[in-house]
Amino acid sequence: MKSTGIVRKVDELGRIVLPIELRRTLGIEEKDRIEIFVEGESVILRKYQPACIFCDNAKDLILYKGKNICPDCIRSMGAQL
Repeated sequence: MKSTGIVRKVDELGRIVLPIELRRTLGIEEKDRIEIFVEGESVILRKYQPACIFCDNAKDLILYKGKNICPDCIRSMGAQL
C-alpha cells in the first residue's frame, strides 16, 4: 500500500473528506459510489463500478485486474490486437 502523506480527521458523524488531488488521480467525481473494504486493520476505499468499464453492460462480467469487463468488450479487444 502506498502512503500519500495526507491526514484527515473523522468528524462527529464519522465522515472524512477525500482531497481533490486524490479524487482526480483516482477518477472519483461528485456522487460517485465508493466501495469500502476491511483488510486486517486497514480500510480500503475503491470507486464502485458494477458494470463493464467500457460499455456499461452488467451481464456476465469478468473481473480483470480489479476491473469489470464484459465478454463482448474482451472479444472486441482481442480482434483489435
